[in-house]
Order: sequence, then structure tokens, then C-alpha cells
Amino acid sequence: MQLEPLRGNIDTRIGKVDSGELDAIVIARAGLSRIGRLDRVTEALEPVQMLPAPSQGALAVECRAEDTALIEILAELDDPASRAAVVAERALLAELEAGCTAPVGALAEVVESLDDDGRVFEELSVRGCAAAHDGSDVLRASIVGSPDHAEELGRHLPENCSTSVRKN
Repeated sequence: MQLEPLRGNIDTRIGKVDSGELDAIVIARAGLSRIGRLDRVTEALEPVQMLPAPSQGALAVECRAEDTALIEILAELDDPASRAAVVAERALLAELEAGCTAPVGALAEVVESLDDDGRVFEELSVRGCAAAHDGSDVLRASIVGSPDHAEELGRHLPENCSTSVRKN
């Protein structure tokens, strides 16, 4: 298997497969859905196979700091679990000093766990990976903790990494 960088709009990318220049491409399913091209999807990669880009799919709403009435209205839209996930994933990206083109994946999600007495409580599970641009080396890490400590979890995730080397 040979990995190659790929640029261009969706039609250009799909055209490289149609012409035989490439055997396959990996692009965002959400983008294909948005433009009505899901018929081109032959396989959907689950996060266990390939972590998404950090904070992929997160939406944010900004307003003027002095508009307290609007701030109160928008606060009703805030989802604490989504906020914790985004904070952790962005903290990982910042800790790695990586940008939007870096081969970094992350997925944080609030999950239910059981304590020693069988009571249910929520934890923030954070998984991340970083790869060499040619795919030869991949670092993977995971960490679990309180959603209240999302930023610290994201920043400390690289301390838990293990390395795997792919043979191409």
C-alpha cells in the first residue's frame, strides 16, 4: 500500500479513482452527504479504524460579549458533553503544536462507567493518534477522567502514547 497526499475538490478527487490514477481515496462522508453523493461511498471507516480530525463536526456560535440577553439564550444550546469533548481534543492539538493539516486524530466522548459499588457515573474518554506523513510511524494514546478536567486530559494524553510501526 502506498499513501499519497491528495488535494482538490471532491470531483477532482473522485476523478482520480475513476481514471485509475488512484485505487481509493479517503474523504469525509459528511461532505459527500451534504452534496448528495453518498452513492460513491463504498466503505465507511469507524473511529476504531481511523480517528477523525480533532473537533470534527463541532459547531460554535459567537456573539458580542456585552449582549447578555443573547448569551443567556445561547447558553441553552450548550451541550456540556460536547463542550468537554471539543476542549479535550483541541487541548491535544495545542499540546502537539499541530495545525489542521497535521496527521492527528482525536475522539473524546463522555461515557458511562461504574464505580466499585455499581453506581453509574460519567467519564471523559479521550483517544488520540499522530502519524508520520508517510504513515510509517503511528503514536496512539488514550486517557480517561472527569469531564470537568477536559483540558488537562487533552494536554496529558501524549504522555500515555505507544508507538506502532507500519511496514509498507
